[in-house]
Amino acid sequence: MKLVVIRHGESVWNKENIFTGWVDVGLSEKGKEEARKAGQLLKEKGFVFDLAHTSVLKRAIDTLDIVLKEMGLEIPVKHSWRLNERFYGALQGQNKDEIKEKYGEEQFKLWRRSYETRPPAITKDSEMYPAKDEKYKELKEEEIPLTESLKDTEARVLPYLNNEIFPDLKEGKKIIVSAHGNSIRAMVKILENVSGEEIAETEIPMGVPLVYEMDDNLKVIKKYYLE
Repeated sequence: MKLVVIRHGESVWNKENIFTGWVDVGLSEKGKEEARKAGQLLKEKGFVFDLAHTSVLKRAIDTLDIVLKEMGLEIPVKHSWRLNERFYGALQGQNKDEIKEKYGEEQFKLWRRSYETRPPAITKDSEMYPAKDEKYKELKEEEIPLTESLKDTEARVLPYLNNEIFPDLKEGKKIIVSAHGNSIRAMVKILENVSGEEIAETEIPMGVPLVYEMDDNLKVIKKYYLE
């Protein structure tokens, strides 16, 4: 079995070095080109898919749309908030360099990359509180984050892997997942059973397909990036 995972192409806020989280920004022109190249590469390498999974954020959705268009595929797509980027709390909308300068390199790295440290939380009256967005109206209050660590992100990604993606793979479906840096880190941690310290240092490049080859028990046999 093969599972292909791709981080969305560069967003307009990636370009401006801003913490994004669940803020729903679009792709930059570079990001669109990264998605086009990914789709062309997947087609060139002979990949086909039966089903796609993505988040409810347009930078991942648009990346997937561009990839499938380049491949000439029209397939069903499942969307879930569980594949969203990590919720960066009060850091969302803030420039990363300014946060680093204000709080120091060590605190910045803890907020941005550590496995268990959560950034400062927002409050429920914040304009960024997800309950104010129609996309999340079906979520229970306890499912709506005010901030998240990578560990929290893993906790919400895991049920989706177990209940949606893994069953699809076991049915023999060829799957592509378009998601985000931290939701993909969560997937990598689960699939490869690596430590929190190791996954915090793992880089996920934008717009580059990551391929997992698995046995019938969903144990990873081989992992590689398409280039």
